[in-house]
Amino acid sequence: MNAPDPAQADGLRFSFPGLVAGFRACLPVALGVAVYGVLFGLLARQKGLSLAEAQAMSLLVFAGASQLIALDLWGPNLAVASLILTTFIVNLRHVLMGAALSPWLTRLAPGQAFGSLFFMTDESWALTLGRMAEDTRQRREPDGAFLLGAGLAVYVFWNLSTALGHTLVRGLDDPARYGLDFAFTAVFTALLVGLRPRRGDILPLLAATATALLCARLLPGKWYILAGAAAGGLAAAFGPTPVAGPAGKRP
Repeated sequence: MNAPDPAQADGLRFSFPGLVAGFRACLPVALGVAVYGVLFGLLARQKGLSLAEAQAMSLLVFAGASQLIALDLWGPNLAVASLILTTFIVNLRHVLMGAALSPWLTRLAPGQAFGSLFFMTDESWALTLGRMAEDTRQRREPDGAFLLGAGLAVYVFWNLSTALGHTLVRGLDDPARYGLDFAFTAVFTALLVGLRPRRGDILPLLAATATALLCARLLPGKWYILAGAAAGGLAAAFGPTPVAGPAGKRP
């Protein structure tokens, strides 16, 4: 007799329909990600990386911000230690992102959880967090494969757009001139609106924003990302607890 799947024993599904649902939900966002995927491919070619090298970075590293930071530091005298430290600081936010999804992740089998985490991006994380909240409100059985499906959507479009930017885009020496540098901001603004913050989220949002802006002015490098995330998390953990509204709903 086969041992029961630990995820199923705890009532958390991990199904192909859930994966498809995550993929479909993330498609509009993945199209936005493709804009700066094209930008990465273009900049990689301008930095002298071959198509194989640029594509290998997108396939194996799969971290948009870190890849663009690596290109900023790329050159004949590459400062490897500085590159490692900078990307490490930028990606420390994933510790907090994983903690936010722990109600799902800890109920998955190890292969399902760690496989999903490789494909987790800021975009797929935000959509999955919203899905978790929606499932809770509607008392709906969650599907742990949603995160993997959403991440795969970003993965596919990121890699396709890397190849497109490297091979087909020409004559775009200054991407900022065409507003492509605003793609990051536009995508994350849309995600924030989609999360529909509650009144209880106002204090953490203000704390994160103020701390990030202050640290961006006072500290070198990318420490403002971690500082803002930590300040928002602490404000949420130790700030006032929202009062329950009618029928026990939180405002």
